[in-house]
Amino acid sequence: MLMLATTSPNFLSVSPLPHNDNETKSSRPSNGCFFSKPSSRTSLLSSNLDHCCAKFRISALVAISTNSEVIDKNAKISKCCEMGNLKNAVELVCGSQKSELDLEGYCSVLELCAGLKSLQDGKRVHSVICNNGAEVDGPLGAKLVFMFVKCGDLREARRVFDKLSNGKVFLWNLMINEYAKVRNFREGIHLFRKMQELGIQANSYTFSCILKCFSSLGYVREGEWVHGYLYKLGFGSDNTVGNSLMGFYFKNRRIGSARKVFDELSDRDVISWNSMISAYVSNGLAEKGVEIFRQMLSFGVDVDLATVINVLMACSDGGNLSLGRALHSYAIKTCLDMDIMFYNNVLDMYSKCGDLSSATQVFGKMGQRSVVSWTSMIAGYVREGLSDEAIELFSEMERNDVSPDVYTITSILHACACNGSLKKGRDTHKYIREHGMDSSLFVCNTLMDMYAKCGSMEDAHSVFSSMPVKDIVSWNTMIGGYSKNCLPNEALKLFSEMQQKSKPDGMTIASVLPACASLAALNRGQEIHGHILRNGYFSDQYVANALVDMYVKCGVLVLARLLFDIIPIKDLISWTVIVAGYGMHGFGSEAITAFNEMRKSGIKPDSISFISILYACSHSGLLDEAWRFFDSMRNDYSIVPKLEHYACIVDLLARTGNLTKAYKFINKMPIEPDATIWGSLLCGCRIHHDVKLAEKVAERVFELEPENTGYYVLLANIYAEAEKWEEVKKLRERIGRQGLKKNPGCSWIEIKGKVQIFVAGNSSHPQATKTESLLKRLRLKMKEEGYSPKMQYALINADEMEKEVALCGHSEKLAIAFGILNLPPGKTIRVTKNLRVCSDCHEMAKFISKTSRREIVLRDSNRFHHMKDGSCSCRGFW
Repeated sequence: MLMLATTSPNFLSVSPLPHNDNETKSSRPSNGCFFSKPSSRTSLLSSNLDHCCAKFRISALVAISTNSEVIDKNAKISKCCEMGNLKNAVELVCGSQKSELDLEGYCSVLELCAGLKSLQDGKRVHSVICNNGAEVDGPLGAKLVFMFVKCGDLREARRVFDKLSNGKVFLWNLMINEYAKVRNFREGIHLFRKMQELGIQANSYTFSCILKCFSSLGYVREGEWVHGYLYKLGFGSDNTVGNSLMGFYFKNRRIGSARKVFDELSDRDVISWNSMISAYVSNGLAEKGVEIFRQMLSFGVDVDLATVINVLMACSDGGNLSLGRALHSYAIKTCLDMDIMFYNNVLDMYSKCGDLSSATQVFGKMGQRSVVSWTSMIAGYVREGLSDEAIELFSEMERNDVSPDVYTITSILHACACNGSLKKGRDTHKYIREHGMDSSLFVCNTLMDMYAKCGSMEDAHSVFSSMPVKDIVSWNTMIGGYSKNCLPNEALKLFSEMQQKSKPDGMTIASVLPACASLAALNRGQEIHGHILRNGYFSDQYVANALVDMYVKCGVLVLARLLFDIIPIKDLISWTVIVAGYGMHGFGSEAITAFNEMRKSGIKPDSISFISILYACSHSGLLDEAWRFFDSMRNDYSIVPKLEHYACIVDLLARTGNLTKAYKFINKMPIEPDATIWGSLLCGCRIHHDVKLAEKVAERVFELEPENTGYYVLLANIYAEAEKWEEVKKLRERIGRQGLKKNPGCSWIEIKGKVQIFVAGNSSHPQATKTESLLKRLRLKMKEEGYSPKMQYALINADEMEKEVALCGHSEKLAIAFGILNLPPGKTIRVTKNLRVCSDCHEMAKFISKTSRREIVLRDSNRFHHMKDGSCSCRGFW
């Protein structure tokens, strides 16, 4: 017992001193304890006490050991987490008993799972937590939500989140922000509203998150409500909230509201200034962005790399090369931490500002080039019209094993479209298919545009028909492609199909109107005009110009002029259309008046405008005026004449009988004349019956375009009119040897929205018998009134009867006769021909206009003829 007392005093039960003073004092020890004399009872007590003490001691030792093991287990887990050893940490958690783990251990391993984005391990830990019945409504629940969010399992994060009862704002922010990241903005808004219902106080980060949601959904009114709400809560001067508000307003194009927020920020940081610059640039207001940058400098705010990049983007969009250069120099001198993104923006700035030399230098010095770097250079070459260089750079990019993205592909397709490189375009299409890029709507639209501009509408249609989803750009590209590639019927057909599946926009209308103009389909054009009025598209400059052009080419010049006059702001295209319209209809003086009005209005004419006015002079025989415009173009506007300008002058000289002058003019041209130039002179030779010069000119034309049947036929006509039938025979044999085929003359007329087509010598039309009978009667009437058929235009060596029959079969006569039979009395007859009208048909059309008391508008490949009461607007000069 003494030994026990000595070694384990805490386990000894000590009796108090007795109260009886008669007890033997000699047996009282000095320490206040006494020891009784051993007896049998004492021995039994001692034995029981030994047993109890031993049992208690063992229990205490186990408790100490267990507590030590718990501390050790959690320490090991924490150590593994500190070392980033997720595998061991998870194994320790999974191999431990419920009593061996504490809250800190769970939280540490969940945080590591989140950091390493190991969803599988996170789920294992979550399973242990659930099995152990650990309390998750607190810090552990927050860690679980955080882990699931970071590991990308938003659904499980939401399931845990919904079971928590705490009102920690950071968890709500975490969930709202994550919903915004996955573009489930409506659910983010739902959480924000629920948060308000529960009375959880929002902070600056909450407002930043919810404003992203409202901005992305275009919820302007809700965003404005949040704006007022956060001001009431005192967050109005918070930079983070202010920056988010600016972003919200700019994304919804509320530029004034964004600027007001910016101006009211009392302590604007560099992020505020950068946000403002970036927002202006992204909304197409580059100059405003530069203005904010200058204010930023005047306030002494330190510029960072983000500022420089934002302003470089403004320079790119606004073409501000001088400021772009200064920023480039500043970045170099101040040793900003320039990365590849900076160099890409510098490259893009030089490229878009037209300084391709500096762009090339930057590109050459870049140690690291991304796909963006290569794409910027390729796009730069395309913008400068250097399509071949762009294609070569693309090939070099492939050799450097840089994989192109959709922007690279679309840039190279633009290059192919610009230089008509159909082969390279098809190679690019093959690459697109092989790399699965044909699922991109953007790529497919650009691909169709390339094929259309390269003249392969079959390939364009193949892409179009295989697209699972088509947007308005897809339809417009195809309709515009058909119109520009002289396939007006296909354009109108596709337009009708589009109306059943998608709503046309202004660009659709501007694309389909040229098809109506090409066919002179006035009824269809008027239907589209009604659609324009119903939808308010006339305010679109492109639509207005296309509508005026349609009426011009459908022969309704008066209405074209009325529409032109009500265009609120007339651009160069508007004026050029009306000038060309007057020229096509033979009103040269009116064309000159319009051209001079254009110059007085402050619009500077360009190369195409001068082609239009020279063309108008040519078709009205205004030789002196044409020379004045030709000289003015070179001297007053420094426009170097192109082949088209020279062609107009040659055509005018030839028409007015100045054949020798025209021939000398061609030989003195500073640029090599093409077949069109010589062809104009050949036409003049026919008009003035100069067979000798015609033969000389024709050989030059045949050298330049040996496969163009039209020039052979023109020379044959000259021979036939001169009744040199042997020469006609030789020329026809030459055409046969070369395997050339003459395009058949055809004419068409639109009645009740349906186009009727007539081909020379073809009697398959349902009303062929009626039309031929009417023409015979009209021919007899012409003879009775003294009109004689111009037999030279029959172009055959036969007797007079055969020639007369041949003349009656000309397609324009058939179309005019059909119009008389099928249109109401007094209705204008509008006929279009694919070739130039012959003199006999011209004379007969004038006679019919007088006899039938109808106006006949005949449009051939060269101009309009307005026939009324036996006279024509061309005044015989055509």
